[in-house]
Amino acid sequence: MKQRVFQPRKMDVGAFIESGEVLEGTTPVAELPRVGEGLAEGADLARVAPVRWRVEGESVAQRVGPAHLWLVLEAEAVLPFECQRCLQPVDLPVAVSRRIRFVQDEAAAAELDANSDDDVLALSRQFNLLELIEDELIMAEPILPRHDTCPVDMEAWMSPEPAEADETEADDVPAEKPNPFAVLAALKKGGGTDEGNGGGQSK
Repeated sequence: MKQRVFQPRKMDVGAFIESGEVLEGTTPVAELPRVGEGLAEGADLARVAPVRWRVEGESVAQRVGPAHLWLVLEAEAVLPFECQRCLQPVDLPVAVSRRIRFVQDEAAAAELDANSDDDVLALSRQFNLLELIEDELIMAEPILPRHDTCPVDMEAWMSPEPAEADETEADDVPAEKPNPFAVLAALKKGGGTDEGNGGGQSK
């Protein structure tokens, strides 16, 4: 019997889970446009290493009712963000490890999702696995991406340079201020001389 081939963009997710198979691959970041929107401006996505991913189906039998269907997803990438401290590019790892339960329809998925901590989606024969990988990568991105140690001296970069006018004014300031007592003595001496001259002329 020919083995069924599952395509990540149009996957019969129920059949995949029940098959118990493993599907893995790589996807260029340029093919995940919503991921690209959150990366450093001007980043060359063609030069970024592709996202590596792996999915596996799990069918867990129940004592009552049908088996619970799970998709186990793992993905990892190193993506170029903008450092929120120095505004320079910074490459940071992003990793995803999730278990997602699949149920028969949207109504059941909404009810379980509201009353459970598990991620729940509806089964589909045209399920786009790459969109799910993209969603999970976006949620796993760092809130404040930044370097452990920025490549620039932030203290020097943020400190204003001294103004040239200040340097000019500093050159005009005398090295030492005159002694005020010496100035006062000189004034008194000058005043005394003027009085003496005046007294001599009145005789």
